[in-house]
Amino acid sequence: MNVETFEHISLIVLIGGLVAFMAFIVWDLAKKSGAGRFGTAMLFVTLGAGVFGFLIKTVVVEVVQAAG
Repeated sequence: MNVETFEHISLIVLIGGLVAFMAFIVWDLAKKSGAGRFGTAMLFVTLGAGVFGFLIKTVVVEVVQAAG
């Protein structure tokens, strides 16, 4: 396995772990604050927008590199 492959795999695994940990933090925050269903959903939607932005950026970069 070369360095580039290792870096690519570790990036995917570690970013995935970070996203899962952040989801746990949001769930724990909602549970401890007594946010209810709507509050919990809003926490996940608003704080999950950053994760969605990261995914969109990754897709756009791949599309631009493939087209260029």
